[in-house]
Amino acid sequence: LIWALRQAGFIDFPQVSLATCGKVFPLPIFFGANLVCGLGGTQKISLPMFTALRRFSILMTMIGEYLVLRKKPSKGVVISVFAMVGGAVIAACRDLTFDFSGYTLVLLNDFFTAANIICVRKVVDAKDLSNYELLFYNALLMMVPLSFLSWLLGDLAMALEFQRWTEPGFLSAFLCSCLMGFMIMHATVLCTAFNSALTTTIVGCLKNIMTTYVGMYVGGDYIFNLANFVGLNISVAGSLLYSYLTFVHKQSQQQIPTTQPK
Repeated sequence: LIWALRQAGFIDFPQVSLATCGKVFPLPIFFGANLVCGLGGTQKISLPMFTALRRFSILMTMIGEYLVLRKKPSKGVVISVFAMVGGAVIAACRDLTFDFSGYTLVLLNDFFTAANIICVRKVVDAKDLSNYELLFYNALLMMVPLSFLSWLLGDLAMALEFQRWTEPGFLSAFLCSCLMGFMIMHATVLCTAFNSALTTTIVGCLKNIMTTYVGMYVGGDYIFNLANFVGLNISVAGSLLYSYLTFVHKQSQQQIPTTQPK
């Protein structure tokens, strides 16, 4: 899609080069691993537990920001993050549909999410690549490895044998899905550039609040348990607390005068 937009003249960036490929690494590896583990984990566990366990990526991102980007979080942010993770732990302890492989995949997904977002921030801070270049090379360098993995698992054969490729309704939905995928990736890069890696990760989890509650009724794979339900709500409350603290912090920064009084 980015290549098509470039050919049509809507966006512009230099020709493909090996030097630029080197500047992007290891971002494509983290992106591909994040994608594979995320899809695998979604199939294994219920949606409410998936969204709760995804909050571990917030803790990993906060630690990664401190170690890699040397960014120290405030006490309020630390409290909200531990509320999110603590709620997820309580929910997990009472998860009646526990699946070891599913939990492993989701926790790996959390790690690669944190690594991916922090790597995006490092590339953006270096100012060597535009946002469109970053997205283009990220997709380009993972095209062959992910296609090979898809062939190995049999997914590629299933896609080629799919009977509805010629149906207008399916093609419209498929193209819309591709477009929305590009928009999500672009929004992720922009959010990371203008805010922080931690904010991007938390916003990603915050959007899943509705998924948490709707998933209790849709899908049929969630088994109600009081402790599990309380843990999920604590985790959601932590997400809302972080959003509030971030909003208040930005408001206070905007109110600081930029000129010295005479």
